[in-house]
Amino acid sequence: MNRKSASPLLAVAIALLVTMTARASSVVLATGDTLRLDKVRFSLLTCAPGDEIYELFGHTAIRYENADNGADIVFNYGMFSFDTPHFVWRFVKGETDYQLGITGFEWFWPEYHHRGSQIYEQELNLTDGQKLSLLLALVENYAPENRVYRYNFFYDNCTTRARDRIEEAVGAVVDYDKSLTATSFRTIVRQFAQGHEWSQLGMDICIGSPADAPIGVREAMFAPFYYKDFLDNAYYTDSTGVRVKLAGTPRAIVSAAEVAPQPWVPSPMMVFVTLFVLAAAVCIIEWRIGKTLWGVDIILFGAAGVCGLVVAFLVLFSTHPATSPNYMLLFTHPAHLLLMPFFIYKEVKRRKSYYHMANAAVIALFFAFIFVIPQEFNSAILFLALSLLLRSVCYTLRTNCKKLTAA
Repeated sequence: MNRKSASPLLAVAIALLVTMTARASSVVLATGDTLRLDKVRFSLLTCAPGDEIYELFGHTAIRYENADNGADIVFNYGMFSFDTPHFVWRFVKGETDYQLGITGFEWFWPEYHHRGSQIYEQELNLTDGQKLSLLLALVENYAPENRVYRYNFFYDNCTTRARDRIEEAVGAVVDYDKSLTATSFRTIVRQFAQGHEWSQLGMDICIGSPADAPIGVREAMFAPFYYKDFLDNAYYTDSTGVRVKLAGTPRAIVSAAEVAPQPWVPSPMMVFVTLFVLAAAVCIIEWRIGKTLWGVDIILFGAAGVCGLVVAFLVLFSTHPATSPNYMLLFTHPAHLLLMPFFIYKEVKRRKSYYHMANAAVIALFFAFIFVIPQEFNSAILFLALSLLLRSVCYTLRTNCKKLTAA
C-alpha cells in the first residue's frame, strides 16, 4: 500500500483542531487561516480490483479537495504493512490491524493505474455543515490514538468505515433505494474471485457456513463496488423535508494501464479431477497386482490432513465471524495426519483398516446429505473428497477378498 502523505494536507489535518466562527460557511483554523467550506469538495473513490488476493475486491477511499489552497488528499482506511510483526499469524487469527492514512491524490492514483485498475469518483452532495462534520470526523480518526482499528473483512473494512463516516456526517437516515438480489457473503466473494480460481478455492476452504447465510443491502456493502452502486441510489431527507440525492453518478477519473497477462496455471478443477482419475487408476492396478500402493495414500490423505489443520484452526481459534462452523471438516480433518501411521501400517501389513471403513462411511454420508448441509462447497474440492472416499472404499473391499490377510 502507498504510504506517502502530502505534507500540505497533513498540515491541514493538524490545523483542523478548529474553532467555529459565527459564519456557518467558514471555519477558523488553529493556524488562524480561514477554511471556506463552499470551496471544499468531498467524493468517494472506488478502485477496481487487481490480481493479488488482497486486491480482488477493489478498494474504497474518501477524497478531499480544497479549491482555495489546492489541497487534494485521500483519506484511506486500507493502510497496512506486511512488515508488521507476526502479520500472517495475526491475519489468520482475525487480529489484523489496519489504519487510516492520509495520502496526496497525486501519489494515490498511480498505484491503481499501473496495476491495471480504474478509479471511479462520486461527488458527495453535502451542505457546508455536513462537510465540516465529515472533515472533523476524518481528522479525529487520523489522530494517532484513533487511526488504528481491528480489521474485519466482512464487517469492518475500508468500505464500511468510509460509509459510516459519510452517514454520520449526513446526520439523517440514508435510504439506499436499490433492491438486492438474494445473495450471501460467499456469492459475492466468488463473484470478485472469478478468473482467480486458486484464490477462490482458498477462500472457499477458509470460510464456513455463516458465509452462506442470506445477507441484506447493508452487509453487501463490505464490497467496494456494491457500495458504489448503492451510493448511486442513496437519498436522505434534510431538515426542510426535501429528499436529497447523496452522491453524483460514478465517473471514471483514472484509466487502467495495460498489464501483462497472468501466466497460465492449471485450475483447481483440472488438478483435482486429475487426482481423482489417478486414484481410480491406482485402485484398478492394486486389484490386478494384489498389492497396496500405500505411498499414494500418504500423499492424498496427508494433503487432506494439512488442509484440515488449517480449517480446524480457523474454526477453533480464529475470531473471523464466518469461519465456524465449517463442514469441510467432514472430509478434510487433522485425523488424517494424526492417525496416518496406524492406517498406513495396516496397509503395509495388508490388514483390515477400521479407519478406512469409518472414513468411507462419513464421506458417503456427507455426499448423501450434501444438499441439506447449510454450506456451499467449491466444486473442485469435492473431487478431493471423492478421491478419499474411493481410496477408503477400494481398500476396505480388497481387505475382504481372500487374496489378502484378514485381521
